[in-house]
Amino acid sequence: MTDLSALQTRLGHGFKDAALLRRALTHASADSLGSNERLEFLGDRVLGLVLAERLHALYPLEPEGVLALKFNALARKEACAAAAEAAGLSEDLILANAEEGSGGRKKAVILAGACEAIIAALYLDGGYEAARQFIERFWSDQFEALGADMRDPKTQLQEWAQGRKRGPRDAPVYKQVRREGPDHAPRFSVEVSVTGEDSAIGEGSSKREAEQAAAKVLLKRLKLWNE
Repeated sequence: MTDLSALQTRLGHGFKDAALLRRALTHASADSLGSNERLEFLGDRVLGLVLAERLHALYPLEPEGVLALKFNALARKEACAAAAEAAGLSEDLILANAEEGSGGRKKAVILAGACEAIIAALYLDGGYEAARQFIERFWSDQFEALGADMRDPKTQLQEWAQGRKRGPRDAPVYKQVRREGPDHAPRFSVEVSVTGEDSAIGEGSSKREAEQAAAKVLLKRLKLWNE
């Protein structure tokens, strides 16, 4: 069995129940019955409470709608995967050989699930405070990166297009133009166009990511996007 003492040091918590930590790292491909999926379910709820509590304290003057946008940016799969990378969880994941061979240690969905499971394990083994400390530590960069305008590029482009009041046909249109790469690591190219304006192409590991990238390129071209 893998020695998880180094991971516990990184997490800042010595587990009384080491089996709980091991289960949090176990992907369903390695053990469908003993996987981290149930812990992931619990961890998602604990994460939501900690994020909401922290945002409520940090932004006392922000309305509910803005807090919700910030919350969504911090709770999404990509944010959880980034926190997992920051905590160094990938090297300790327990995966089936096939999943390992297909790049499972770098897959956002696997990293995000493991991160939520670790939060649940910390909560069960050390209480709310242990989970809260992990989240505030490994989400710190993402909290700092929160901007005043939390609308994603697709939303901003949609609102801009609607604001021109030229009718429903003026809404942005997205079209997949290319898909490359193997099934476990696809690469999509999507083109977005708005009536009366230039089009733009974006790329990503999913259609959604490629659409967001395309919208961002077009917004920059229209001088409507600020980094």
